[in-house]
Amino acid sequence: MALFKYKAVDKSGKTIQGSLDASNIADLEIRLEKMNLDLVTSKQKQPGADIFGRNKITRRDLINFSFHLEQLSRSGVPILEGLTDLREGEENPGFRDVISSVIEAIEGGSSFSQALAMYPKVFDDVFVSLIKVGERSGQMTTVLVDITETLKWQDEIISKARKAVTYPLVIGTLIFAVIMFLMIFVVPDIMSAIVGLGGEIPFHSRALMATSQFLVNYWYVVLMTPFILFFIVRHYYNSNDKFQFKMDGVFLKVWLFGEISEKIKISRFTRYFALMFASGITVLDAIKLSRTVVSNKVLEDGIDRAWIQISEGGSISESFQNIGIFPPLVIRMLRVGESTGRMDESLKNVSYFFERDINDKMDTMEPVLQTALLATIGLVVLWLIVSVFGPMYDTISTIDF
Repeated sequence: MALFKYKAVDKSGKTIQGSLDASNIADLEIRLEKMNLDLVTSKQKQPGADIFGRNKITRRDLINFSFHLEQLSRSGVPILEGLTDLREGEENPGFRDVISSVIEAIEGGSSFSQALAMYPKVFDDVFVSLIKVGERSGQMTTVLVDITETLKWQDEIISKARKAVTYPLVIGTLIFAVIMFLMIFVVPDIMSAIVGLGGEIPFHSRALMATSQFLVNYWYVVLMTPFILFFIVRHYYNSNDKFQFKMDGVFLKVWLFGEISEKIKISRFTRYFALMFASGITVLDAIKLSRTVVSNKVLEDGIDRAWIQISEGGSISESFQNIGIFPPLVIRMLRVGESTGRMDESLKNVSYFFERDINDKMDTMEPVLQTALLATIGLVVLWLIVSVFGPMYDTISTIDF
């Protein structure tokens, strides 16, 4: 069953709001009638994590879902029976509820794709469209294989990115904490002692003293500012389309991360484009659906402009070349696909080369970040040493013993 939020009225006309489990809208109306209530409006609550992150439906849940369905479908097991088996073995309560609702929808007369479309936050438009293609073509097993492989690739890339960033982030945080401690509790005492001896304080040491004094007085500002800026930027990013467009463009130009992110997004686009084109979806529909996996306003805008040119009769390769966003490799492979009539194979080649390049860059990301972190830490430590011990040595050397 699914959970519905409803607004209803009782016999006296009083408005009642609440939540109720039901198989579908008709079942909800029947249940409310038994409570002497007439349904006004209803909305099915989408599954998700609670405040502690429990019951969250992850990409790995979807991988297991599509993989097991593919295995059962390959063995000739009907979809409904396969879903029932999956529900029995599903450990995630949230996803188990989703599968139960999908089963009930199919038993109520909906197709598999229609049942999945009830949960857009779990099964996106691309997922549902591919399942629909599998239903129409009778190639459900092949479609499920393609979906599984694509989800596995995304999961692998995200896992590598997290691994590359986590270690430098943890080490950087610890070093930052140590430097903050030195600047707040150690440096002021040492610099006060040097000033008390009457030695000359050079500029870099005065800068260190000023920085240390600022941290002593406003350490909470330093700690809170990144969080405040993050929430401000996120608010404007989610509420202002122009700001979101600019930030997405800036992010694509960020050192190291921007290039990798752009290639991941283009690779996802070409991979899904090839997948849907090979499944029999028209070029325009495949582009429109593949656009949803890009998640970048600058790239989405470029794809939209290319879509308009193609819909007006332009060739695929020329339309994507005119927008000036996609790399030459993509344009070249699109042109090859047009000339050979094997667009899906050409797009898969684009995805393959980009994936190989992404994997290479992911392997080098961690050592590059570590090197940059060590260099930054080294400069800060050098500044501390020179600024503290330089004046101390000069002062002591002027004292007559």
